[in-house]
Amino acid sequence: MPTLMREKGYSYAFNPKACEECQGKCCTGESGYIYVSRSEIENIAKLLDLSVDDFGRKYLFKKGYKYSIKERLYEGSYECVFYDRQNNGCTIYDARPSQCKTFPFWDYYKQRVDELKEECPGIIDE
Repeated sequence: MPTLMREKGYSYAFNPKACEECQGKCCTGESGYIYVSRSEIENIAKLLDLSVDDFGRKYLFKKGYKYSIKERLYEGSYECVFYDRQNNGCTIYDARPSQCKTFPFWDYYKQRVDELKEECPGIIDE
């Protein structure tokens, strides 16, 4: 039995082994926002060996008072610019934003487990 991830207050568990077969559904699909904090911007820029300014110009856009990572269009779907389709993974995994680290345990999904199951094959009812 695989090791499941659980978070207090959530009615489901997550099997991270599902990521191997998933094709990055949490990194692709409908357009959305991948918000990053100042410290996350600095960490990703450092990982990519870029200045914060260069990183911002190349990979971020401003939405209201926040910054989000850009997406790219691929065959009618959107994906994070750091999603590596060939290797089915994240090219900035070690510095990925907390929004990515905490998926699928987002407050939004507490009452929308059926919607989450459609997006993530690793969700297991408990």
